[in-house]
Amino acid sequence: MTKELFGTDGIRGVPGTYPLDDATLYGVARALGKYLLETDPKPRVLIGMDTRESGPHIASQLSAGLADDGVTFLSAGIISTPGVACLVRQKKFSAGMVISASHNPFHDNGVKLFGASGMKFPDEVEEHLEIEIHQHKDRDLSPHGVTVPVDLSLDEEYLAYLRGCMVPSANLAKMKLVLDCANGAASRLAPDLFRSLGAEVIAIHDQPNGRNINDGCGSLYPEILREKVLETHAGLGVAFDGDADRAMFVSASGQHVDGDGVLLAMARYLKSAGQLLGNRVIGTTMANLGLERVLESEGMTLARMSVGDRYVLEEMLRSGANLGGEQSGHIIFLDDATTGDGILTALKIACLVAMRGPLDELIRGFKVFPQTIVNVQVKSKPPLESLPQVSAAIEKATKTLGAAGRVVVRYSGTEPKARVMVEAEHKEDVTHWAETLASAIRTAIGA
Repeated sequence: MTKELFGTDGIRGVPGTYPLDDATLYGVARALGKYLLETDPKPRVLIGMDTRESGPHIASQLSAGLADDGVTFLSAGIISTPGVACLVRQKKFSAGMVISASHNPFHDNGVKLFGASGMKFPDEVEEHLEIEIHQHKDRDLSPHGVTVPVDLSLDEEYLAYLRGCMVPSANLAKMKLVLDCANGAASRLAPDLFRSLGAEVIAIHDQPNGRNINDGCGSLYPEILREKVLETHAGLGVAFDGDADRAMFVSASGQHVDGDGVLLAMARYLKSAGQLLGNRVIGTTMANLGLERVLESEGMTLARMSVGDRYVLEEMLRSGANLGGEQSGHIIFLDDATTGDGILTALKIACLVAMRGPLDELIRGFKVFPQTIVNVQVKSKPPLESLPQVSAAIEKATKTLGAAGRVVVRYSGTEPKARVMVEAEHKEDVTHWAETLASAIRTAIGA
């Protein structure tokens, strides 16, 4: 069965319209409640949200569905996605629901579901839930929002957990950090954490108003962070996205460091400490070829999975690896957490900088291959191999680049887009093949 509602990161849309209309939201909660009641006579669900103005209304509709199923629920209020995952696991909730659209603008929103383990539900469970959701939605029930009780003390429990994840012997006292909180879920959590550890924190974009989340700030706009790091002579800059499940970095010299750089820095540290299980890092098809090569030169390997931190996590669990993540900044430290956590990642990198020097030095020798990603709006998502012009262009590009480059063409799991990634040793090859492939897709299925 092909999933219709659930993408790679939950359900996304525009509030008030399908699939974030009241009837579907109510159906999501009813379906989840029914699923939980199959194995737990008294399930408890934790709800959290980012700072979008539509969050409280969505929470009220989800709570109505849970209430009608007889499921107990509680809200942590505004908190990061990984904060909910952590608290579900730590406080033994049956499931977690996060209301967020991650790095998208405020007018979008979404719902992410986590099981009792703090992990996203597997594909087969989401497929089962979709059937139930449609059954409830089609019964023409009248959704009714209910008030959601909030326990703000859960924030501090999450921060206490994070403080316990510091790299041993690291001292952040007097380290100067710039934190771009994207006017999102990290706006209070991240500055509070680092200040409690003695760091000097310069927080920017930390005044959410319901509509300014990700608005020209956060992980998608690293240049703003870079300017602030250089202006304030900070030792490190960190940019989060709206729900703080990812982080991007800027070194003291102004160098932008993405998830690939983070994986390299952490892999080197863990290997030196004898803690990198299997000397193996789990990444995705989007990881830069330069990361693969530098890891191999130092006795480590990179395994590539499909895009999506759920697939990275599945492989980590299957193979016993304890470090994995995505170029986009979702990093999973499996010894500490079951999902990508931007604030946890920021803490780990800050600890390494405090212990071992500037971030530039921690990724020395990492030659980033020229790479580009072109997004193409599409009107449908047929299998790429069913499009002769597209599949022929992919085959030709792959054969021409050979071992000196890579081509990845895939559909977005959350938007009506095809993503074309090309990397090669020479920038002109990247540009040529990226546009050739994008043009073939536009001709075949462009919106």
